[in-house]
Amino acid sequence: MPYNNPPPLETTLRRLDGKVVLVTGASSGIGAAAVELFAKEGAKVVAASRRTDRLEALVERLSGEGLTAAAVACDVSDEASVAAAVAFTVSTFGRLDGAFNNAGAGGVRGPVHTLNVEAFDQVMGVNLRGVFLCLKHETAAMLAQGGGGSIVNTSSIGGLKGAAGNSIYASSKWGLAGLTKCVALDYACVGIRVNAIAPGPTRSEMFDRWMSTEEAREGMAARAPMNYIAHPDDMARVALLLLSDDARWTTGAILPCDGGMSAG
Repeated sequence: MPYNNPPPLETTLRRLDGKVVLVTGASSGIGAAAVELFAKEGAKVVAASRRTDRLEALVERLSGEGLTAAAVACDVSDEASVAAAVAFTVSTFGRLDGAFNNAGAGGVRGPVHTLNVEAFDQVMGVNLRGVFLCLKHETAAMLAQGGGGSIVNTSSIGGLKGAAGNSIYASSKWGLAGLTKCVALDYACVGIRVNAIAPGPTRSEMFDRWMSTEEAREGMAARAPMNYIAHPDDMARVALLLLSDDARWTTGAILPCDGGMSAG
């Protein structure tokens, strides 16, 4: 049967009013949806990515709607680039209240004996080292302003369940789960919360390249109990919940957003 495909939600509740939030991987997919949603929820948003042309177009559109956003180039695998993005956020808007570390790489699939070290290092450099670098500089900025804040990382169902041929990507996301939990404990005492979302199948450029036909998408959706491929906005809304004060008592959580795929 055709998979469920309802339109994105339109509701906003101003849950980030006055907050300054940095979003990495912001040029498309979940990241771009998050920039727009967070801005509509009242945040001053810094959109960070390597593809600055897309960022600038996004920021221009949001600014035309009366929302507050800025763009900055950022390669999360490079520490100087991450440090500069965090510094830009603080210098532009005066502080850093939240961050959504969403930049990621898909990687090469196959049995481990067929894979090369360069492919492993590339994915780890973005998905694990990149988030480590973001956390390092984001927490430092939050501590410098007296503590407090909320950080959300993007993990994956691949960091909750094993799958044949997925060893490189899954390793990076299982590692990210451990990083999230440990950093959450490091900074709980100063009011900095650190959580992660774990998306299942979500429409994006990467997903559409992987699942290029309607038949393939229906097959993927059928693997989820809710028979649904998520919109990027669905993932952005879960990140919003964790960033907001609605989740003020939540830290160290890895929250599945996968239509029930990890429940069984």
